[in-house]
Amino acid sequence: MHTKESLMKQLELLGIDRDGTLLVHSSMKSMGLVEGGAETVIDVFTNYMKDGLLVFPTHTWSYINADHPRFFLDHSPSCVGILPELFRKRPGVIRSLHPTHSVAAFGRDAKEFTCDDHRFDTPCARGSAWGKLLDRKATILLIGVDLRRNTYIHGVEEWVDIPGRLTDGHEQLFTVLPDGTEIHVPSRRHYGLSWSEHFWKVDEVLERNGAMYKGQLGDAVVRVCDAAALAKVITEMLRDNPDLFSDNNALDL
Repeated sequence: MHTKESLMKQLELLGIDRDGTLLVHSSMKSMGLVEGGAETVIDVFTNYMKDGLLVFPTHTWSYINADHPRFFLDHSPSCVGILPELFRKRPGVIRSLHPTHSVAAFGRDAKEFTCDDHRFDTPCARGSAWGKLLDRKATILLIGVDLRRNTYIHGVEEWVDIPGRLTDGHEQLFTVLPDGTEIHVPSRRHYGLSWSEHFWKVDEVLERNGAMYKGQLGDAVVRVCDAAALAKVITEMLRDNPDLFSDNNALDL
């Protein structure tokens, strides 16, 4: 069984920068048995990153839409796993105001990091938290999930302006603050195919170019991504081939 101490040691071995910015995508189940369960995992990350900035996605895209347009900041649950859901409820954690692609952050600059997301009409705008990951040279940790769950790559596609990824029209969505204030956030959405299901194609390329390496946390295989290096590699690939993620065929390497 994994413990707080053993997980902390594994994070150290992975070379995660305690003073930096860390975004975590996760599958709790993949980690195996952990003494104290998911709450212990959150304790590990908040303790390890106490001098930096810890971020989890707290997305609600699966159910916030034109038919269900109100995102309640304090109680709309995350649709991307138990760890983000527990993390967003922790004291001192700040959740951003984007109705479908919010993040929750704890630590240094958390308020600044989360403050602008609702000012944009796309899921991963360059000025949002997703773009700030690039500015901060963040690390993205994928626990027991692969690149298909790496929302940041959606951001890179958006910044390169790949056609056909976002709807032209807007859904009229609203973010509701704890005091009942409603903020109108007209929002475009990811369009058509689930492009992210094709992100696995660049796994080997990212490793070969030093933008990602693999390790272990608990029982889970993890991918440690350098946000800046990943953006550079994928931007170059998309400019060379805008249809890179338009099919599920392996790359000819």
